Amino acid sequence: MRRFKNIFIGVAITLVIVLMYNYYSNRNEEKDRLTAQTALIEKQVRNVSKLVVTEATYAKVYTYENTKSYGWDFYSSEKRALIISNAKVQIAYDLKKMNFQIDENAKTIRILNIPPPEIKIDPDLTYYNLDNGLTNKFEAGDFNKMKGQIKTDLRRKIKKSEIINNAQNRLLSELSQIYILTETLGWTLEYDGSKIDSNSTWETVLD
Repeated sequence: MRRFKNIFIGVAITLVIVLMYNYYSNRNEEKDRLTAQTALIEKQVRNVSKLVVTEATYAKVYTYENTKSYGWDFYSSEKRALIISNAKVQIAYDLKKMNFQIDENAKTIRILNIPPPEIKIDPDLTYYNLDNGLTNKFEAGDFNKMKGQIKTDLRRKIKKSEIINNAQNRLLSELSQIYILTETLGWTLEYDGSKIDSNSTWETVLD
């Protein structure tokens, strides 16, 4: 009887050891898999984090006028110029400036900020019919002023143009890659406190 009791105790101890081994072994495998997923996600997000650039060219004709008055408008002198502008416009999202956090325990990636678009305008100006006034002639400062006014006008028009939509669509295409990756691996993606559960959600939270 004592022999069977010893055998029973031995089997029970062995069973407990096997169960404990399997338990901790499975936990280690889960941790290893989670670590591997985390490394993969971080690598892919950094691969997406690049410069997204949209370019366009704007051509426009401007007329510049400047009048100087003397003696309470007793005498005035006007100068004029015809300017043709061919401007190269670049809209860029530098996603290297995007900040994000990876929460391994919650299997969640949180995008903290998306950098605003950087608008670069490089106008190539050709001046025609520079008409100097008798006492109001063109100087270097006038050309800088004209260039500044043209860039301001172009910036205002660009913000209402299709190029902004095109640039945002390219941004959404890049951000969608992050969503697809997290969805494939069973992770959650969040931006600005909102859960991204579809590609269309990006459009809503970015508006």
